[in-house]
Amino acid sequence: MFSFNELSFEELTHFWVYLSASPLLGLTLTLCAYVFAHWVYARCGMSPLANPVAIAIALISLALVASGMSYQRYFAGAQFVHFLLGPATVALAVPLARQVPRLRRSLFPLACALVCGCVAAIVTAVVVAVMLGASPELARTIAPKSATTPIAMAVSEHLGGIPALTAVLVIGTGIFGAITARFLLNALRIESHAARGLALGVAAHGIGTARAFQVSPEMGAYAGLGMGLNGVLTAIFAPWLVPLLLGWMGR
Repeated sequence: MFSFNELSFEELTHFWVYLSASPLLGLTLTLCAYVFAHWVYARCGMSPLANPVAIAIALISLALVASGMSYQRYFAGAQFVHFLLGPATVALAVPLARQVPRLRRSLFPLACALVCGCVAAIVTAVVVAVMLGASPELARTIAPKSATTPIAMAVSEHLGGIPALTAVLVIGTGIFGAITARFLLNALRIESHAARGLALGVAAHGIGTARAFQVSPEMGAYAGLGMGLNGVLTAIFAPWLVPLLLGWMGR
């Protein structure tokens, strides 16, 4: 079996020079960071506290700062992974299709839960932000934090927020949700995989959905449903709900 230990220092140097001069460096860095993060996650018994996405982000950030590499140069290679987000999201329809008979029987409670979850995410974000002294622009930036990143950024821009900051808040929300959801849902004594998955998808979008699939296909399917429909509802509700809340709070 091949091992890096078999390479000489000179060969390793040539290998590094090749990578550093090509877009493959960003891709290699991303994959290596996630593989190591997932190894840590597995060694910790897949505890949500050792979230692999959070660990990988921290490792990549440290590597960029230590090497002085610009984000633009890094993303030139990492964009290949970014492209796969689209097919991966579409692939969520496969496990969801297997749950269609059950979804039909639970259509009304699912619809109520989705609407309540979406509205609660927007209202709490705006109200808490304003109460803590945030500007109206920052409140508009935070409002769509529970939607998936592309939708959240588009909604933020439409509201007059800062899309780039919204993307950071979306990732932070997803990581926080994936880490804390199990403890919170256990404390509330919610055992249903359907309910737990829907809650993860609505509150923690793609990162929460990834965590749900690690638990069970059923939980992952409901999380995918929650993530997708919450994004649609956020795009519908946020443009009129956020100005209404800001006006009511005198901002």
